Amino acid sequence: MARFFVFGSNVPKGGTVLLTGSDAEHARVLRLRVGDQIVISDGAGTDQWCTIRGFTPGGSVEAEVEQTVPNTAEPSVRVTVLAGLPKQGERSDYVVQKCVESGAAEVIFFLCHRCVAIPGPQAMDKRLIRWRRIAEEAAKQSGRGIIPEISAAEDFAGALDAAVKTELPLFLYETGQRTPLRDTLRAAGQFRSAAIVTGPEGGFEPFEAELARRLGLHVCSMGPRILRCETAPVTALTALMYETGNL
Repeated sequence: MARFFVFGSNVPKGGTVLLTGSDAEHARVLRLRVGDQIVISDGAGTDQWCTIRGFTPGGSVEAEVEQTVPNTAEPSVRVTVLAGLPKQGERSDYVVQKCVESGAAEVIFFLCHRCVAIPGPQAMDKRLIRWRRIAEEAAKQSGRGIIPEISAAEDFAGALDAAVKTELPLFLYETGQRTPLRDTLRAAGQFRSAAIVTGPEGGFEPFEAELARRLGLHVCSMGPRILRCETAPVTALTALMYETGNL
């Protein structure tokens, strides 16, 4: 069933919601017709099951609200994924898409020592626009009740600062003294927020891992295999969702 996000659309049963602009165009691309059912989310965890009643001359789609229900797809843990910016754009696109599908509430890209691509402000703004569009489409496809936030930290320190504000900040590192991710998750008990920090191609420098450790992040491993920079955050997020009963 097609899903749309219309913020602030808390319309009572029997009310009407209008899809306009790109949403209306998308409805036409999907070849939706009068009588078809759609889901309209307010972006805050509430879904409205609607029936299309008509198409206005101005191009809008008129839908009648049949039922308002809580969205059931949102995880019980709010997870922020912080990823070192990959060199190749398709890798960052993949991180956004798959982390949104897997339940992340937020994805933050950051620069660190081994980052190869260092985009200027205008280039980063363009990437953010693209990532946010990808996040919205992934949220629709996976039935999310929110569109996860996509942003960029000013630097590595800013990424660590965002991580330590969560109840369980996890720093994924490929060498040295580490605790298995599974053991860390199981020892944590109940928690409502978490952060997953992963590196770019080439991983982290030892001094970056040491800084993370000193700030209180849990330095973890994901087994003996070295994962690609776009695979690591999705794998860690999936493990967390499984261990917390959200998968």
